[in-house]
Amino acid sequence: MVDPASTAAFTLVVAGTSLLAIAARRFRVRDELPTLDGWALAGRQFGAVLTWFLLGGTIYTAYTYAAVPGLVYGIGALGFFALAYTVIVYPLAFVLLPRLWQAAKDNGHTTVADYVRTRYDSPLLALAVALTGILATMPYIALQLLGIRAVLVAGGLYPTDGIAGDLTLVAVFAVLAGATYRSGLRAPTVISLAKGVLVGTTVVGVVVLVLGRLGGPQAVFRAAEDAITARGVPEASLTLTPSLYTTYATLALGSALALLMYPHVLTASFAASSGERLRKAIIGLPAWTAVLGLFALLGVAALAAGVQARPGNAEAAVPLMVQELTAPVATGLVFGALAVGALVPAAVMSVGAATLFVRNVYVEYFHPPATPKHQAQVARAVSLVAKFGALAFIFGLPDQDAINLQLLGGVWILQTFPTVALGLFTRWPHRGALLAGWLVGMVAGTVLVASGGFSSVVSVAGVHVYVALAALVLNVAVAVALTPALDRLGVARELHGGTVTGAVVQ
Repeated sequence: MVDPASTAAFTLVVAGTSLLAIAARRFRVRDELPTLDGWALAGRQFGAVLTWFLLGGTIYTAYTYAAVPGLVYGIGALGFFALAYTVIVYPLAFVLLPRLWQAAKDNGHTTVADYVRTRYDSPLLALAVALTGILATMPYIALQLLGIRAVLVAGGLYPTDGIAGDLTLVAVFAVLAGATYRSGLRAPTVISLAKGVLVGTTVVGVVVLVLGRLGGPQAVFRAAEDAITARGVPEASLTLTPSLYTTYATLALGSALALLMYPHVLTASFAASSGERLRKAIIGLPAWTAVLGLFALLGVAALAAGVQARPGNAEAAVPLMVQELTAPVATGLVFGALAVGALVPAAVMSVGAATLFVRNVYVEYFHPPATPKHQAQVARAVSLVAKFGALAFIFGLPDQDAINLQLLGGVWILQTFPTVALGLFTRWPHRGALLAGWLVGMVAGTVLVASGGFSSVVSVAGVHVYVALAALVLNVAVAVALTPALDRLGVARELHGGTVTGAVVQ
């Protein structure tokens, strides 16, 4: 039964942020001709505060806010790896992203594949990075929609009979698609301001309410441990067992390295007005991790509250608890905040994927003389295709397919790390060796995931490790072994002797 008060509150939040997105076109727009940089990177105008909101709103997706507490509810302590990896990622981001920003700024790069194209003088390596980014991003967009739908279904705000719920989801996404088409990166940037306020305030309010209802943190953790022990699921505990140490550590490290390579993260970073402002924004990003930690705590609280989520639908545990313990209006506000949480990353992902396609596929191989205005027009159209392709995907295929493809996307995107990161510090790796390493990592990672029943963990010599990290080790090993071999064979490192400035320590 859909509660009218919850529906009204939810609609108010989503409609308000949609209006902000539509008005984003007027946000710091200069009187100049349309360009891809202006549409995809907002003219590289963002200061530290806006970059902080945009990066945080992009990295912390709606599915993250549903999946992390769902993992904690389902398997216990292992679900907290997401907090560890978002702590690990920011020192890495502080070192890598400003260097990459500087190289992009100095050489007029719009995408990370532009940087690879110039740095290694290799169109093929750039194409590999671009296609990997696009392939990894598409299921990620679909996952945002799945996150919204799962939360709303659990909260009774998404009618499952008929097409009313699907039409609502389409309408919300259509507004976002139109706003992004017109305003580019400015639309999700404006929404990210609302997301930061809404998500932060609602989760604090819910945590305070839930802890008060359940007797405080000590009582919550005791009841949660009793509940998860009673299930009898092997290795499910709020205390990490020794057998899960390597799984936890490799999931955290591999996820941190992969996150930095996603097009939506790099697009948000390139929009900063300077490397120094980007660094300031990165310094403040752990505040978003604190919010994620509160969501993880709600997974513990759902265990303590005795919430019964259907098997295989653990991400619904927290929405069910919120619906049970809060007033209808508060429920609508919380679910509205989570829906807004999906709009920002979905929009930035579509912008990032569209820009990669235009710059590194369309212009490079199909229409080299394309003007900046023409590139912007094509990118707008491709961003629409990406969004509505994601909609068609979730309506036409089982939810598990999107989750499986997203798992593969994480494996794939990590294989671009050596090419992108090593080039910022050294010229030693050979472009041919990096391409071979990328190919080996892609194939090995895909085979390991598929043969393991789409599990994120593989056993190597009896040790359980994250599949993507195992594939990365093979990737790097091939690149390291082939570099001196190709040099001895006299294989050219560059086609034209070109180089990229600002990329490596001279």
